[in-house]
Amino acid sequence: MNEPISHFTGDANLGALSASIQRLSEKISLIQEAVRNLNQSHVQLEGKIEDAQKRVQRILSRLPEQSDGRQLNLLGEAIPPTNPEDDSEPTTH
Repeated sequence: MNEPISHFTGDANLGALSASIQRLSEKISLIQEAVRNLNQSHVQLEGKIEDAQKRVQRILSRLPEQSDGRQLNLLGEAIPPTNPEDDSEPTTH
């Protein structure tokens, strides 16, 4: 009769299984660490996105109405409106 070519003793089989479990445990630990890092990066990026959205909203809120002819000032510096009627120089028409 033909018998299987390789036989594992109980100890050898248990040792191989233990080594496999150890390798899987290490891989799971690495994956868990990678997931933690990704989650942390995700939270940081969400914060940056929220900050950028707030900055954009502040800029948009400073935009003049379409009918407003004043100069657009997104940096918030005070620029007095220039009205040609207020010029004190004489016109030469």
